[in-house]
Amino acid sequence: MPPLLMVEHLSISFTQYDRGTHRRVLPAIRDLELTVERGQVAAVVGSSGSGKSLLAHGILGILPYNAHMEGTLIYDGTPLTPERIAALRGREIVLVPQSVGYLDPLRKVGPQVGRDKGVVRSVLNRYGLGPETEGLYPFQLSGGMARRVLISTAVAASPALVIADEPTPGLDARAAGRILSHFRELANAGAGVLLITHDLELALTIADKVAVFYAGETIEEAPAGDFARLDDLRHPYTRALWRALPQHGFHPIPGTQPYPGSLPEGCPFAPRCPRRTRDCGGEVPYRPWSGGFVRCLHPEREGTA
Repeated sequence: MPPLLMVEHLSISFTQYDRGTHRRVLPAIRDLELTVERGQVAAVVGSSGSGKSLLAHGILGILPYNAHMEGTLIYDGTPLTPERIAALRGREIVLVPQSVGYLDPLRKVGPQVGRDKGVVRSVLNRYGLGPETEGLYPFQLSGGMARRVLISTAVAASPALVIADEPTPGLDARAAGRILSHFRELANAGAGVLLITHDLELALTIADKVAVFYAGETIEEAPAGDFARLDDLRHPYTRALWRALPQHGFHPIPGTQPYPGSLPEGCPFAPRCPRRTRDCGGEVPYRPWSGGFVRCLHPEREGTA
């Protein structure tokens, strides 16, 4: 059986005009690879500007007008054409967006979550929201309540693929844990969950595998269990993220992630990498390595390419 979602050689760029007629193209995502299986939570981890949210918008066909996308998106064995994604979006494939501004300010909560009142009440109750919430407008909700309502609107229909883009900001630990456990339950019931977050520690609480993004590229994909030990990680940036966690010393990563328009040739992490060589300025393929995938000429974990 093919993966539920396959993203192959995805590239997204934006056309901008400076000083009137001067046109330039900014590459935001380059040759990105990712799969999500049925029954799996696949986490995408990276810092701001790494391309995580763009991936979600590209899959759902909601990129802005000046975006250009290349590559292949395959859902349930069939290419995702614009017509097909329009038919599936909001039904079989749903987005939990970052902003609670996606809630309609002119509609009450209940109808936004769903038509079946029993399902609506059950879903809201799952996230600690009482039946009175159904009759409220979004402006009457606290930030945490609005976040939980937003998630309720996405999962009420039991979708096959959930794309959760930073789903827990502003929530206390208990509420965030409840939401993450529901994503895990959806996956256990056969759905695919694509969890997009900058928080590696949070992702590891429910993920089956983790894809690490850097400057618009997938630089490593590994089973979540590999993050238990530094020696099991492959890419120097992934190891640096591991060391930056509080329980591993909180070590800062020198330098900054390059912005679109200022990307170096070859590996985008090379200017910050202690293992860089002259070859890192050339083509760096994404390849199988030691039970995962890595985009690096000098992986730190022993393995067979």
